[in-house]
Amino acid sequence: MAVTQAGLEGIVAAESEICFIDGDRGILSYRGFNIHTLADNATFEEIIYLLWHGSLPKQSELDALKADLVRYRPIPPEVVSFLGTVTKMPPMDVLRTAVSMLGLYDPLARDNSIQASEEKAARLMAQTATIVTTFDRLRNGKPVVEGDPKLGFAANFLYTLTDKKPDDVMEHVFDIALILHADHELNASTFAARVTAATLSDIHSAVTSAIGALKGPLHGGANEDVIRMLLAAGEKALDHVKGMLVDKKKVPGFGHRVYHTEDPRATHLRALSEELGRRTGHLNLYLTSKNIEETIKEQKGLNANVDFYSASTYYSLGIPIDLFTPIFAVSRMSGWTAHILEQYRNNRLIRPRADYTGKPVGQVWVPISER
Repeated sequence: MAVTQAGLEGIVAAESEICFIDGDRGILSYRGFNIHTLADNATFEEIIYLLWHGSLPKQSELDALKADLVRYRPIPPEVVSFLGTVTKMPPMDVLRTAVSMLGLYDPLARDNSIQASEEKAARLMAQTATIVTTFDRLRNGKPVVEGDPKLGFAANFLYTLTDKKPDDVMEHVFDIALILHADHELNASTFAARVTAATLSDIHSAVTSAIGALKGPLHGGANEDVIRMLLAAGEKALDHVKGMLVDKKKVPGFGHRVYHTEDPRATHLRALSEELGRRTGHLNLYLTSKNIEETIKEQKGLNANVDFYSASTYYSLGIPIDLFTPIFAVSRMSGWTAHILEQYRNNRLIRPRADYTGKPVGQVWVPISER
């Protein structure tokens, strides 16, 4: 009988050059660069290039990528029209459908070559962000804000969302947040994308699979749960969490399937949450979060994960709570597309087996009149 493992935990399903994780030592790296090195030095556009091409870009290569991301920002008018008709719907449902729609209007839709898929990846990278900000403007009855070609990816997102140019600190914080969420090896959504890509389906279908997986509450959305918990409990948030521990309820934003020590992404987001909280008047959210983290670490031995401090960070940036998970998708689009392109370049259909635990084979057919 084959060896099975629930949830494929610890099972190696593919080879990849994109992302490395050591859960025991708390290491995360993209293409060999430690996440701390990248968070301290890189811009999100450099991360996109690194994930796609395997090396840091030269200035000319970075300039070309930035120009592509600006050029591809506008979304088809048919998609804008769709967004205006679903303003009451959950943002992740809208994003899943709108990204799939992009495939209908992409000029290279029927070309699944590597070269065409690379160009489509750049369009998806730019247009996913436009979908999120356009939808939020329309659902609030506000005019859509056209992107500013002089702004980088992070700054342009905040600008088209709020109609205000972010200051340098806000841009920097959001840029780092995008870097930290860009990739995470074979998580559920990335694996879903690779499974779809392995059938040689198109890149739009593959990323739609990924968004569908991210939409599930066991993958994306934990940061939304964290901030809703903090805001609902207010000054009694710590007492509320202690009550959850007594009742043996799971506290969102803690523990991780892979990391057995601190999530290295949480290290940076903790500092960003404090910095931004002081700047925007939401320091209480950071302080409450820190007290909760210390309590859970002491009582349960669990560490904060990437979702815990991203909640207060995004809230301090003025981002609507139900856009937290779509923003996760905006960032992770860089990693999803990198994995899809890697799958295309060295493809083998992903087709695992199941350990059958049903009734004995050879059941006797019983006519319907005798059942």
